[in-house]
Amino acid sequence: MAIERLFIANRGEIAVRVIRAAKELGIHTIQAHSEADADMLAVKLADEAVCIGPAASKDSYLDVDRVVAAAKEAGADAVHPGYGFLSESPRFARALEAAGITYVGPSADTIERMGDKVAARQAAEAAGTPVVPGSKGRIENVDEAAQVAAEVGYPVMIKAAAGGGGRGIRIADTEDDLRKLAPQAQAEAQAAFGDGGLYLERAVRDPRHIEVQILGDGTRAVHCFERECSLQRRRQKVWEEAGAVCLDDGTRAALCASAVALAEAVNYKGAGTLEFLYDEASNEFFFIEMNTRIQVEHPVSEMITGIDLVQEMIRIAGGEPLRLTQDQIAPQGHAIEVRINAENPHMQFMPFPGQVGALTLPEGDGIRVDHFLYEGYRIPPFYDSLIGKVIAHAPTRPEAIDRLRGALQALKIEGLKTTIPLHLALADDPHVQAGAFHTQWLEPWLDAGNLTPEATGGAS
Repeated sequence: MAIERLFIANRGEIAVRVIRAAKELGIHTIQAHSEADADMLAVKLADEAVCIGPAASKDSYLDVDRVVAAAKEAGADAVHPGYGFLSESPRFARALEAAGITYVGPSADTIERMGDKVAARQAAEAAGTPVVPGSKGRIENVDEAAQVAAEVGYPVMIKAAAGGGGRGIRIADTEDDLRKLAPQAQAEAQAAFGDGGLYLERAVRDPRHIEVQILGDGTRAVHCFERECSLQRRRQKVWEEAGAVCLDDGTRAALCASAVALAEAVNYKGAGTLEFLYDEASNEFFFIEMNTRIQVEHPVSEMITGIDLVQEMIRIAGGEPLRLTQDQIAPQGHAIEVRINAENPHMQFMPFPGQVGALTLPEGDGIRVDHFLYEGYRIPPFYDSLIGKVIAHAPTRPEAIDRLRGALQALKIEGLKTTIPLHLALADDPHVQAGAFHTQWLEPWLDAGNLTPEATGGAS
C-alpha cells in the first residue's frame, strides 16, 4: 500500500529533509510541532501542520499518546520518526500499528531487540558478526562484573544495557576501579533509562568508529558502504566521512558483508546503521550496536552512492521490496559532513540560541547544506543545538576537505555563535588531513588549545 499522507514526528533539519523526500514522491506531508516550533521551516514547507503540545519535549515530541492521536486525527497513513525523540521507541511503533498507521522503520520487535545492547550482541554473534569480547548477558551486580572482567581482561568498558548517547559508560583498568565505577554506571543508567542493567566488554584503546549504512525490506538487505565517525567530543560525533580511509579493500568488504548478514538475520526493514569499533593495530573490527533509524550523518552515504535513503525508507514502508541489488551500489569519490551547532566553541561549546540575521549558504558542485534556518528565525532554547550540516563531495578526500573549507568560509549565519571555527581548524589540521585520528583524539586536541580565537584567526 503506497503511502499518501505522511506525518513527520520530529523537528529541525531532519523534518525538512523528510518533507523534501516525501514531496518528491508526491506524498502529502503533515508536520508535527510543539508550541515553541510553530514558525520553524518544516512547518512552512509542509502541506499542513499540527501542534502536539508545549515546548518541553516530554509534553510534545516524546509523548507517544499525543503524537499517535495527532497522526490519527490528521488522517495520516504513515509516520516518519526522523532521528532522536521516538525514533527508537518500540512502544511508539506498536502504538502506531494498533492505530492502523504505518511506521516508517523496522518492526517494534526489531527495534526492541537491537535497542538492547545485550540482545543486539547476541543477535550479532548468532549471525557470525564479530563482537568485542565481553559478558554473555546482563550483569546485575558488582561481583558478577568482576568475574567477567577477569575472564575478558582489563581494561574493560562498563556500559548500560539500555540507552545510548554515551551515558552510563565507565572504563575500569583494575578490579578496584571496577568495584568503584560499576555502581556509578548502574545509578546513571537507572536515572537516564529506568534500567540499571549493565554489560561489560573489553575496552579497545584508541579505536576508530566505523559504521555501515544498510537498507532492508524485511527479507533482503544491502549496504551503502561505510562511514567513519571517529572525530567525537563527549561521545558526540562532529565530523563524519564516507568512506573510511583506514580500511583496506578486503577489510571493507568483510565489514560490510557482516553488517548485511546481521541486518538480514533480524529481518531488518528500512534504513539502519550498524556501528563497529575498528582496531587499526590488529586490523580487527567489532560490532557494538545498531541504530534502527536514519542517522544525522546519512547524507555522506547518499553523496557517494547517489541513493536517497529517506525516499527508500518511505518506499519500503509503503510495501515496496528493495529496488537495488548490491552490485548496483558503487561508491564514487569521498564525502565529508560537519555538524553546525548553535554553540560558542570558544566558551566550552556553550549553547547559543538566538535570532538568525543575514544568512548566506554556500553553493557549487559537490556542496550540500541540510538545515532549517531562514532570516529572522528565532532558534528556540529547548532542544538540541544542531542547526544544520555542511556536506562536501569530491573525487578524492583531499579535494573534499578543500571543498568543505571553501563551503564553511562561504557560510554566514549572522546573530549566532556556531561551531564553524571548529570545523575550519580541523580542516587545516595535518593529522585530520592525513586521516590520523581515532575516537579519543579530538578532546585532547581541544584541551591543547587548538581552538583558541587566536589559533582560528578570531573567527566566530
